[in-house]
Amino acid sequence: MSQVLALIGLGNPGPKYAATRHNAGAWLVDAVARDAHATLRPEKKFLGLYAKARLGDTDLHLLNPTTFMNRSGGAVAALCQFFKLTPDELLIAHDELDLPAGQARYKTGGGHGGHNGLRDTISALGNQKQFHRLRIGIGHPGTASQVVNYVLNPPAKAEQAAIDAALDECLATLPLGLAGDWPRAMQRLHSIK
Repeated sequence: MSQVLALIGLGNPGPKYAATRHNAGAWLVDAVARDAHATLRPEKKFLGLYAKARLGDTDLHLLNPTTFMNRSGGAVAALCQFFKLTPDELLIAHDELDLPAGQARYKTGGGHGGHNGLRDTISALGNQKQFHRLRIGIGHPGTASQVVNYVLNPPAKAEQAAIDAALDECLATLPLGLAGDWPRAMQRLHSIK
């Protein structure tokens, strides 16, 4: 992985969606900001809540888009344009149906896998897919027809506890990655069950 300079958490804006599974990426950015004593503030030019944080030796741009999930790309592109960031300098945190609650995985590149936030981000970046992802497992409801309702509702208490534990591991491994030790960060994060 190349040097990551920005962490972007995908989600939907407002209190109606704050506790829903689709906001798992935004939960991570909130946690990083809290741990770094940084305050995410509305920033119109980035279409989201923005802060700059210091993690170890790395200055990191934090962004939670305040557009709806299927319009996340505009916020990502605005941040990239302003700071002259390339896709490979981004780490985008998002909910992942294909991982059970309690697991998280780093990944570089790939398609959108049906995720509307990733789909719009890829499009807004000129169809460039080589950004880094932090996939936060939320589990799958079982059938495709249930997905929309599932991601737009809060997890059950046990699921939330598992997701929170995975977010804690993400927070623990992120400094390793930002320091350049992505293999160790991945090994640690990918070993949680």
